[in-house]
Amino acid sequence: MSFADSRFLTRRRTLSAQLAGKRIDSFLVTHPTNVRYLSGFSGSAGALLVNKDLSASIATDGRYTTQIADEVKDIEAMIVGNGAEALLATVPEGWRVGFDAARTTVAELEAMKKACPDGVTLVPVDGAIEEIRLRKDRYELARLEEAAQIGTDALTGLIEAGELRAGRTECDVAADLEYRMRLLGAEHPSFDTIVASGPNSALPHHGAGERVIEDGDIVTIDFGAHYRGFNSDMTRTFIIGHVSDFAREIYGTVLEAQEAGVRAATAGRALVEVDKACRDIIEQAGYGEYFVHSTGHGIGLDVHEGPAASTRAKGSLEENMTLTIEPGIYVPGRGGVRIEDTLVITSGAPRVITTFSKELTVL
Repeated sequence: MSFADSRFLTRRRTLSAQLAGKRIDSFLVTHPTNVRYLSGFSGSAGALLVNKDLSASIATDGRYTTQIADEVKDIEAMIVGNGAEALLATVPEGWRVGFDAARTTVAELEAMKKACPDGVTLVPVDGAIEEIRLRKDRYELARLEEAAQIGTDALTGLIEAGELRAGRTECDVAADLEYRMRLLGAEHPSFDTIVASGPNSALPHHGAGERVIEDGDIVTIDFGAHYRGFNSDMTRTFIIGHVSDFAREIYGTVLEAQEAGVRAATAGRALVEVDKACRDIIEQAGYGEYFVHSTGHGIGLDVHEGPAASTRAKGSLEENMTLTIEPGIYVPGRGGVRIEDTLVITSGAPRVITTFSKELTVL
C-alpha cells in the first residue's frame, strides 16, 4: 500500500475509533473537504460512509467516474445519482449512523431519513472530523509549506517589479498578484485577494476596489494560494511614497503585537493566551478599541479551520497544529495595519512558513 493510501486509511481508522466510543456504527460524510480528507477524492459531489469496523464505501456521480478511480485506490466506488442516499440504503437494519450536524440542512436530513432502511437511526454529530484535522500529518505540512512559498514568491515578484505603486488601482494589484500565483502553480487564490489602500485599509475585509493608490497611502494586502488542495494565508502592509507619523506608530505597534503572538504560540499554550499576547500590546498603546477581530485561525484544506485564537477561545495548542497570527489596528477615516503569518506548532518555537519580510517597507 502506498503512503497516500495508508494516510487516508490512518485517518479513517482514527474516525472509526471515535465512532465505536460513541456507540455509532457508521458515519456519513458529505462535506467535500472532509470526503477528500478521508479518501483523497477531490470531486465536488460525493459521499463517504465510514464504519466502526474500518470498512468504508464511497459514491459519486457519472461525471467523476475516471477521477474517483484515479484518486481513490482502496475503496470501490458506487457511481450513482445521489451518493448519500445510495450509501444509506446499504446500511444494515438497526445501525446507528452519524452525520455532520453543522453541515446538514433540514431538507438533506429529510431525504436521508427516507433513504434509510427500517430501524436505522440517524445521530447528529458535531466536529468529529474537524477534531482529527486539527493536527496535520507530514504530507499536509509539506503541501502547506509549498502553498506558503508560492504566496511569498508571488508577493516578492510583485514588489520587485515595482507593481505596487501610486497610480495603480487596488484591483490591478490584486489581479497582478493572483496571476503571479497562478504562474507559480497555484490552482486559484485561497480567497478573494484583499488590497486595501488609504482609508480602505481601516476596513479589515475591504476586498479590492477601483480606488487608485496614492502617495502616502497605507496599503494592506491579505492573500493566499490554493495548491494541491491546501491553502496559504499571509498579510503584509506597505507604505507608498512617504510615511506619516500615524502610519509609523500603528505599524510599529502591530508588528510588536504580531511578534509577541508568534512567540506565545507554543505547544501547550492556551489559545486565549496567544490572543492576549497580541491584544495586550495594542491595548497598552491606546488602540485596543481598533483591534476588532480575533488573533488567528488554523489553515489546511480550508482557509479557516480550527484551532482559533480569540478572547473566547477554548483549548490549547498542540504540536503539528497550524495557526495564523494576524493582529491589526483599524482607525476609521485614517487607515489601518494588519500583519499576518502562518505558523506550524512544533515541540519548540513555532515554525513560520510565510517568510516575506515584516519590516516597515516604503515603496
